[in-house]
Amino acid sequence: MNDTPSVASMLNRSWWLVVLRGVVAIAFGVLTFVKPNISLASLVLLFGAFSFADGILRIGCAIAGDGDSESRWLLALAGLLGIAVGVLTLMAPDITAYALVIYVGAWALVTGALEIVAAIKLRGIIDNEWLLALAGLASIAFGILIMARPREGALTLLWLIGGYAIFFGVVLLAFAFKARAFVTRLRTAAHA
Repeated sequence: MNDTPSVASMLNRSWWLVVLRGVVAIAFGVLTFVKPNISLASLVLLFGAFSFADGILRIGCAIAGDGDSESRWLLALAGLLGIAVGVLTLMAPDITAYALVIYVGAWALVTGALEIVAAIKLRGIIDNEWLLALAGLASIAFGILIMARPREGALTLLWLIGGYAIFFGVVLLAFAFKARAFVTRLRTAAHA
């Protein structure tokens, strides 16, 4: 079965949501470097808001798609996980640094795995799907790194999160614009 038309339609309508996710991630990462003395409580709230916003944007991308593609369900699942982690984090702002590390690490591992699955599903359908897989690998590496050193200081955690968010955002922006170019090429070829 050829999923190219439905994937192209989904990318055509929702590529800007991927751009928005990338911009939000970069802004979050830059903020962590600009305000390095942020308190752990502020970090918890900032991460909760980021995870919640990213989850909503993922669900928006899933809703914008056509048909019942498995990729849409995976994207929606990752979005629901992000919202759940965001709500859980925002409801318990007095959470300990150790628990925050576990939340952040688990979120990064699961969303990274789901991004790799989505990239594999897109393989052969769009060009440069490896960018999404790269974002997924970065998420998994970040999750492993952060869970391996759970008792590190809040500042180190903040810098790791900031660096990851900036890298992840840049890769998402690159993927979004490559996807947009793919859709434009398909549209041009269809009208030729």
